[in-house]
Amino acid sequence: MTRQLPIIAVATAPGKAGVGVVRISGKNLEAITKALFQKTLKPRQANLLTLRDYDGQAIDELIAIYFSAPASFTGEDVLELQCHGGPQLLELVMRRCLELGKGEGLVIADPGEFTLRAYLNNKIDLAQAEAIADLIDAQSEAAVRGAARSLQGAFSDDINALIEEITQLRILVESTLDFPEEEIEFLENAQARQRLLVVKTKLQTLRAGAKQGKILRDGIQLVLAGAPNVGKSSLLNRLAGEEVAIVTPIAGTTRDRVKESVNIEGVPIHIIDTAGLRETQDVVEAKGIERSWDAIRTADLVIFLNDADTKTDLNGLREQILGQISSKCPVLEVFNKMDLLSEVPKTSPANALFISAKTGDGIETLKQKILEAVGWGGPQEGSILARRRHLDCIGRAAEHIEKSEEFAANGNNSLELFAEELFLAQNHLGQITGKLLPDDLLGKIFSQFCIGK
Repeated sequence: MTRQLPIIAVATAPGKAGVGVVRISGKNLEAITKALFQKTLKPRQANLLTLRDYDGQAIDELIAIYFSAPASFTGEDVLELQCHGGPQLLELVMRRCLELGKGEGLVIADPGEFTLRAYLNNKIDLAQAEAIADLIDAQSEAAVRGAARSLQGAFSDDINALIEEITQLRILVESTLDFPEEEIEFLENAQARQRLLVVKTKLQTLRAGAKQGKILRDGIQLVLAGAPNVGKSSLLNRLAGEEVAIVTPIAGTTRDRVKESVNIEGVPIHIIDTAGLRETQDVVEAKGIERSWDAIRTADLVIFLNDADTKTDLNGLREQILGQISSKCPVLEVFNKMDLLSEVPKTSPANALFISAKTGDGIETLKQKILEAVGWGGPQEGSILARRRHLDCIGRAAEHIEKSEEFAANGNNSLELFAEELFLAQNHLGQITGKLLPDDLLGKIFSQFCIGK
């Protein structure tokens, strides 16, 4: 993906539209521009031009804008062609550009290659590059705003500020290693431990914000689980606000997973309605139940739905579910069909929630319980988006800061280890912005982008 040839791609989404953009990026694009339009374009000026085919017939009348390096998105020369947005028309424009740019080595871009070049040319860091993809994929207004803040550098600024504090602390610790007879007194006078505590506190705050950012970016995988005919499909329909799953009085109506995404206070909730969990001789239903268990094992949150109007003992099923999920996955025990009861049974389990998917009673409370269960703290000013990769890096950095704290307390024989742990923490934080990132991981990150981005 780091080839030096000029690249081209359609930068707008597939399909019909009023406008479609074709983007070209590379070094010294004047030759390609002149081949396309028989003239040299002035940088950063819109030009209404006609692109013609080999026989001189007009392909499209378009607007061409030329950006000369380094004042462009990629840091290279960039030519953007704003065409009419028909898919076949854009294909003809692409083909003609490739024909005329063949001598300059023009090739079709890989996914994410424009953004990769912007990163390699120091126009953006890696966290900002990922924010571009997150902004495109944002599933709520809050996610859009969080991605925009990350793109503007808010997340990177926090990371870089923390790296700088660790760097200054490393300089302090390592400078004392040449004077072993004075190192403890020197570090105490410089308040090394207090400064380490400040770093630790800021890292904890950063980690908490990143956890919220990951929820905002990825949403929550919520699985509705329970025996047949307890109202899982009815609850899905109630949460979705429309009939997305078939509901009948017949047990076992849902034979496969039904997925629907909803939005609760800006958080994307990906709900999976599963087949009722029971023993069955029906081959199709058994396959659906097997998929239900697969969904339960990978859930971020499980709602174990019971029928409030039945006397059936479902403890065995509850224990089965608890045995399949991760220890980090919370389970909400919910009793449905409260509209059939006059009051909540006195023998109700502690913390159980009673609702009626039919009437809507208790649904708003359930929504709040869902957000609380996954640790959502509500929309906050200055929130950013974060990925699992970011959380992993911050988590590893926090572990090294904890170890450095131990070595700092041990005195003379541990200062080299103290300095080493600080270095490792700094290294993990640097991977977030791409300062210290392996090439194979870099390629994997950008391969997930859209073509033309």
